[in-house]
Amino acid sequence: MTPRILIVHNRYQIRGGEDAVVECEAAALARAGCAVDTVFVSNDDIRGPVDRLRAAIEAPRAPRGITRVLEAVRRFRPDIVHAHNTFPLISPAVHAAVRAAGPATVQTLHNFRVACAGAMLLRDGTPCETCLTGSPYAAVRHGCYRGSRVGSLAVARMIDWHRRAGTWSHSVDAFVALTEFARRRFIAAGLPADRIAVKPNGLADPGPPTDAPREGLLFAGRLSREKGLETLAAAAARMRAPVEVAGDGPLRADLAGAAGLRLLGNLTPAEVQHRMARAAALVVPSLWYEGLPMVVVEAYAAGTPVIASRIGALADLVEDGITGFLVTPGDPDDLARALDRVLADPAAARRMGAAARTAYARSWTEEATTASLLSIYRRALASRSLAGLQSAS
Repeated sequence: MTPRILIVHNRYQIRGGEDAVVECEAAALARAGCAVDTVFVSNDDIRGPVDRLRAAIEAPRAPRGITRVLEAVRRFRPDIVHAHNTFPLISPAVHAAVRAAGPATVQTLHNFRVACAGAMLLRDGTPCETCLTGSPYAAVRHGCYRGSRVGSLAVARMIDWHRRAGTWSHSVDAFVALTEFARRRFIAAGLPADRIAVKPNGLADPGPPTDAPREGLLFAGRLSREKGLETLAAAAARMRAPVEVAGDGPLRADLAGAAGLRLLGNLTPAEVQHRMARAAALVVPSLWYEGLPMVVVEAYAAGTPVIASRIGALADLVEDGITGFLVTPGDPDDLARALDRVLADPAAARRMGAAARTAYARSWTEEATTASLLSIYRRALASRSLAGLQSAS
């Protein structure tokens, strides 16, 4: 029997990959035969100082958001409520409320906000794990949430509240981590290891790559410091061929005059896919622990090798010399050498692209990831049933 799934997600003010992943996953579950309903709230509803203050105060338990979810539970009668982002308008307290109403609960861990106010385990441009095992209030001193100590206090308070309440150990039947690296970090943060499964985000097959010649290098993503754009600019300045940069963000003005970069601005997903399918390689020079960048999956699906920083999950996603190259984070010379290697040997780049396509077919097709998610749902339902029997005895 396919389960009835209620998907819960707090959308971001600036639409990003996580919002798109949630929508794609809901559609994939429906195509697999599941009955699917959604509760989506949006941070666009936080319009002014009063709304921001209310959201900060309510963040630990967010009663209005939870009421919306429970109304949907009563109407739709799901077997499982699957939460993605719950900050700040729903809150992790939704899990205890849902379990009290009957359904099993699942939480996808897209980022590290269960322990880190900034959600990225990043401070001053380098990885930081201070709050992973220590007090979340260290974030207040550094203003880790959007550079605001007041905002960081609100988020740290929410993290601390749910640690003390045992939300993660008692109220969630199953967790979904996107990579094995992320799973290890969540275990370090105190989440129950036996309930964390690894399931990457899936991607519908765009079709086999063509045999058309490949040329050029592509970066696609947010133009921000943690993405390693300054390292990329320094590396590109050493090269003869420019690197195309698709996306927008706070560093756009700084990069506008950079030698070796060709800024394309925001492109549609179809335009990015088209450029990715004819690029010699995709460049991911990140400085932080990426979750699971969908651009890597998209590149692999297109048969395009990836040059990425040897950091966090990227070090597991890219097989050095097989599906691309790994480089030292923040080292423009090492990055430039890898970029030159791809451009200098098109035959080797094509072989790596073929290996990348094989990796996609093995792990990241919609069929493979949906089957994995349904297996996680079955374990969550079994865990919920067992908990019910134990409480009744």
